[in-house]
Amino acid sequence: MLSLLGSLLGFGTSFLPKLLGFFEEKRDQAHELKLMDKQLEQQIKLGEQKLQFMNVEADIRETEALQKSQTKMTVKSSQWVINLSSSVRPIMTYLLFLEFMILTFMLAFNSIDLEMYNRIWSNEIQAVWAAVVSFWFGQRSFNRK
Repeated sequence: MLSLLGSLLGFGTSFLPKLLGFFEEKRDQAHELKLMDKQLEQQIKLGEQKLQFMNVEADIRETEALQKSQTKMTVKSSQWVINLSSSVRPIMTYLLFLEFMILTFMLAFNSIDLEMYNRIWSNEIQAVWAAVVSFWFGQRSFNRK
């Protein structure tokens, strides 16, 4: 009986290295898959960064081309046209500010009610006003520095 048990044990343990090797190989493959996933994520992030960089460069080139084009056009124009062209943004800003002030005074002196004020000075107009103020006091000041 002992010899039979010893034979079975010897026969069973002969497969033990292969069984352990199988589990070790499976663990190594899982580790490699995780490593490949991390590398893929890193490649995707690098690709996104390159795309953002290319978009920024394209914006810079577009701005430079627009400025060159504007410079060429102003050389051929009269001073009156140049002054009119350069005053469009400030005039639009003044008109938006004037609208805000008039609406505020009208509300303060009960010429209009709050509902009418909110209809005219809506969220969309407030967003436009915020963009204009940000343009004049944000981006332009930042670009000068």
